[in-house]
Amino acid sequence: MLIFVGYVVVLLSVFGGYVMVGGHLAALLQPVEFLMIGGAGLGAFLVGNNAKSIRATAKVLPSLLQANRYNKVLYMDLMAVMYLLLAKARKDGVMRLEDDIERPEDSNLFRAYPRILQDPLILDFVIDYFRLMVSGSMNAFELENLMDEEIETHHCEGEVPAHCLTRVADALPAFGIVAAVMGVVHTMASAGLPPAQLGALLAQALVGTFLGILLAYGFIAPLASLVEQRVDESTKVLQCIKVAILANLNGYAPSVAVEFSRKVLFLSERPTFAELESHVKDVKGR
Repeated sequence: MLIFVGYVVVLLSVFGGYVMVGGHLAALLQPVEFLMIGGAGLGAFLVGNNAKSIRATAKVLPSLLQANRYNKVLYMDLMAVMYLLLAKARKDGVMRLEDDIERPEDSNLFRAYPRILQDPLILDFVIDYFRLMVSGSMNAFELENLMDEEIETHHCEGEVPAHCLTRVADALPAFGIVAAVMGVVHTMASAGLPPAQLGALLAQALVGTFLGILLAYGFIAPLASLVEQRVDESTKVLQCIKVAILANLNGYAPSVAVEFSRKVLFLSERPTFAELESHVKDVKGR
């Protein structure tokens, strides 16, 4: 929703100001300029990226229209799940987690928190590392290194669409200049026309520069920035899980382990100590 609101603000500010100084919107309606700039940008995007990057960018764009799912409510559910898993492992032994992690869709523990069960990123990360803990083949140091590598891989992969969009945004002003130069060439080739017609042709040519800059910094670059923010948020949820697991492996009680995970969250989603403590007590009482 905020994407459309932002775009409306951009358009109203730019075109509204243009009209306020006496400009005519019809002069800016140049479909050929759109074709040249947009087509060149799309072509450069296709040439400069492999199939995987193109698919990743196409996949991420629709998701930007959805609200951020990594909010405070989801984090509270995540820390509740982590507490229950760690408490069960501490009380009954890690091997008792095998049924929960092998068939999470049938686990009462996971089914109580559908937000976690329906999030593949969180669910896979939790299950994979608890499965390694059950196997008992890795110590805390090795597990931490593996987690760091996976989180870094996830972050790098998630930033691919942002880099693709940023490169397109960087190229659009130059393509706008190309379109403007082509318009100037056409104007110069029509030197025999009356001055009024030559002025109109020159104005049409300059629209290319305007459109290239507007599309780059008013539309495409903000999308790239939003993708980067979404990647940072998804990376943070993995770091939250990592801290809880490592704290438990280092001997801390489950309630302390989830407190550690709380401390790594962004302030906008981080529950207070009292909120988390109350939430953990509620989980204990179930």
